Amino acid sequence: MASLKDLKNRIASVKATQKITKAMKMVAAAKLRRAQMAAEQARPYSTKMAKVLGGLAKSMEGREDAPLLLTGNGKDQVHLLVVATAERGLCGGFNSSIARMARIHARKLLAEGKEVKIYTVGKKGYDALKMEFGPKIVERIEFRSVKYIGFDEATTVSKRILEMFADEAFDVCTLFYSEFKSVISQVPTALSLIPASIPEVEEGANAASGDVSYEYEPSEEAILGDLLPRNVSVQVFRALLENAAGEMGAKMSAMDNATRNAGEMIDKLTLSYNRQRQAQITKELIEIISGAEAL
Repeated sequence: MASLKDLKNRIASVKATQKITKAMKMVAAAKLRRAQMAAEQARPYSTKMAKVLGGLAKSMEGREDAPLLLTGNGKDQVHLLVVATAERGLCGGFNSSIARMARIHARKLLAEGKEVKIYTVGKKGYDALKMEFGPKIVERIEFRSVKYIGFDEATTVSKRILEMFADEAFDVCTLFYSEFKSVISQVPTALSLIPASIPEVEEGANAASGDVSYEYEPSEEAILGDLLPRNVSVQVFRALLENAAGEMGAKMSAMDNATRNAGEMIDKLTLSYNRQRQAQITKELIEIISGAEAL
């Protein structure tokens, strides 16, 4: 059984930890507002971009001169998995859920005889995958020094992806991230970047509206040639923003749970301390009374 001094030291230690977790919860709550706003503002743009591409892509169906970023290179042997996670931990199962989805997908591809390459965006993704897929991690990038994720960071990632595709380093590219739903809900998501994930467009629909027909100037091929690389950057940017909001939400929830657990532990330790202290006082009183009666 721990001594009174040990219990007292442990109570003080848990109280100090509780102060830290409470402060981290407040910091995460403050950052969450900004991150959530940025993620929500990026969604309409990326959704509209997908609709524009959907309208343009429909007119390119079956054409041999369709851009490779839209249709792929016709092969399905080499897969690049872009795994975007947070740079830091202490956010519950946020990072592990993204890494788990990527790990399951990689194992499935390897079982089918495919070649897998991994590009990790964020330190925690690399840490989670390096043990099992270390040799397959061909690229990694971290943004630990970046205070707020911007389009420049997304462009850095997308440029490298496009360079690898131009060098025929892979055939299919899939992006893994976590879509922010709420403070307690972040959904791991897999998005096909190459070939582009284009939403279904109904017959007669176009890039800007569902009931108006447009003629494009310059040609549709030229527009797609500019929009498709931009779409890769936009989708990566949205994924990074969704991750930033999801990380803060998960961290806020995790620190709230840690604070409450610390409070419960303090109550239990305090109860044990008081019981042991009372038992020791009672024992000493008995010894004093026994000694006095002996005299």
